[in-house]
Amino acid sequence: MNNEKQPSYYAIIPATVRYDERLKYAERLFYGEITALIGKEGYCFASNNYFADLYKVIPGTISRWISHLSKLGYIKVELIRDNNNAIIERRIYITDISCKRVVQDTYKQNSTYPYEQNCSYPISKKAKDNNINIRIDRFFNYIINNTGEIPKEFKNMEQFQEFYEIIERFEFNYTEDIIKTFRKENVEKLKIIIYAIKEMFIKNKGKLLIKATRENFLDVYDSCKGFEDSYKDTENEIKSFYDYYYISIIRKLEAK
Repeated sequence: MNNEKQPSYYAIIPATVRYDERLKYAERLFYGEITALIGKEGYCFASNNYFADLYKVIPGTISRWISHLSKLGYIKVELIRDNNNAIIERRIYITDISCKRVVQDTYKQNSTYPYEQNCSYPISKKAKDNNINIRIDRFFNYIINNTGEIPKEFKNMEQFQEFYEIIERFEFNYTEDIIKTFRKENVEKLKIIIYAIKEMFIKNKGKLLIKATRENFLDVYDSCKGFEDSYKDTENEIKSFYDYYYISIIRKLEAK
């Protein structure tokens, strides 16, 4: 999957969906999420697990929402199978013609930069998040120095060692001496990337880490940083770079 399938910043919910009393409010919002994930091909391919993680529900709930919207005629679901008749992709189409046009127009306007307008992270006036910066610094120091008690996020040393092996696989396990030779901006990059990998590991996003590459983490960081620099001192300035980066890398890996 390519970056053009990143979610749009905007969701579209037509009046027929908004005021349909047969739908739960969550189902109406969910319809809007589907429209936000429709790319130039005209369909949404996101999995139930993706939506479940997004809305903090079980995958079975997502399945019921999709079935209900399909039964009422608001969406159409198509299953793509391989030569062995195994399902390799699910495509969700919206059926409202007017809504389709709006979605397509919105996609065209938002497709110029994958981590700019297509990211669902809300951009507003900057508010420094000192707590997250402190947590990132502390965790990075533990990784580099490897002294003291293991971070409380890990259940035991075995779990931490499993995480560290992931860092080694991505070749982010630099020694303290090597890091001293890095420029300040590269040390900050390394800190944020390692912390993001830790959060993905703790939050059981192992499937994403398996298909991730070192280049994914670096390229998304550079794209996010470029966007942040472009909008400094404007009303669209990013309020938390770490949050913006974390959401962007998740979206990137979900779309692979």
